[in-house]
Amino acid sequence: MKPNDVAIRKRSQIAQANKTMFIWIAVASALVGSALVVSFFLTQKAIFNEKVLGEKQTTLSNLDNNNKVAPELVNQIQVLDTNQALIASKANENDQAVQVILDALPAVGNSTALGASLQNKLLAGIPGLTTVQSLQVDPIAGLESLTAGTTVDASTTAAANEITFRLVVKGNQDAIKMVLQNFERSIRLITVTSLQIESQNDGQLMTVVAKAYYEPSKTIELQTKVVQP
Repeated sequence: MKPNDVAIRKRSQIAQANKTMFIWIAVASALVGSALVVSFFLTQKAIFNEKVLGEKQTTLSNLDNNNKVAPELVNQIQVLDTNQALIASKANENDQAVQVILDALPAVGNSTALGASLQNKLLAGIPGLTTVQSLQVDPIAGLESLTAGTTVDASTTAAANEITFRLVVKGNQDAIKMVLQNFERSIRLITVTSLQIESQNDGQLMTVVAKAYYEPSKTIELQTKVVQP
């Protein structure tokens, strides 16, 4: 065999070996790349499944705690239904005693309704009360306009859920005393922050600064939470 033929044959074998090695390297690289991609997606799937399991565990824990405290809550409500002070304050005979608490703290803040209640219920029909010189109920800051006391969304709260008001009344001593007694007996929770009584020739002038309260209602409902991968 001629030297040139041997050299050509060796070159051909080397080229074939290089080609075969390149193919194997390409196949191995494709397999490694595919394995890495699959591993990445499997890892993402595992992390997502852990998130879902964590949310499910949180839900189960909340439900378990709710089931544990529910009997105690029922017992406390039953005890309130036997409270003689609440029973004596019921607006309607057929109401449960606990309804008094709900009536004392309305679910919405409405300064206009409070003003009407003060005028028509607590200050009306008092013998010896000559005049109601002024009655000012402040709009709830951030919730009502300065021109009208509109009913607000129960989910919105103001500071301490308070409605402040100021009134000036004039009458004899018994009438002034009855006004304060009406505040005390009112089903609405009222806190007097300032009280001033002045004696005049034709009676007594009383200035009261006080505040009433409301408690926004709470909504309990089942919700669906989407866990992002």
